[in-house]
Amino acid sequence: MRKLIQRWSVVRQATGADHLGLGAAARSDRPGSFVARTEGAEVVTSVCPYCAVGCGQRVFVADGRITQIEGDPDSPISRGRLCPKGSASKNLVTSSLRQTKVLYRRPYATEWEPLPLERAMDMIADRVIEARSRGWQDADEQGRPLRRTLGIASLGGATLDNEENYLIKKLFTALGAIQVENQARI
Repeated sequence: MRKLIQRWSVVRQATGADHLGLGAAARSDRPGSFVARTEGAEVVTSVCPYCAVGCGQRVFVADGRITQIEGDPDSPISRGRLCPKGSASKNLVTSSLRQTKVLYRRPYATEWEPLPLERAMDMIADRVIEARSRGWQDADEQGRPLRRTLGIASLGGATLDNEENYLIKKLFTALGAIQVENQARI
């Protein structure tokens, strides 16, 4: 009991040399054992995935795991600041609720089933090829060449950068799609 009372900061303040409680009397032993999440971590620069602003992030990685994500002070866009979503982006990778398998619900089914990623990619490719063939237009009524399909389209997200948008545009143009749009406006 006496040891418990001595751990109380008011008792340490009254009985010790630190009567104002500005030093050792106000400190507990527990915080001394804490280690920063960023200590010993490698820093990788990245861009926040949430919107088209492109705020810079510093991602701290230790033992192959992300330990912390902070704003990048060297970023000319955000100057080290992140919005609440950007500040919480660590959960995109580390959350226990994150989906790590491809889930598929067959037509008219009520349950989702896990599929291997390779199988899901093959299913997507098959459907793109089938939709492209079904909607293919080789020429118009006057015989003028069209070489296009109205069976597929692309709507890019705001987090795509210029290089990704360039490649998406090239891919869908090569497939014959003419409806290629992106919501980014910067």
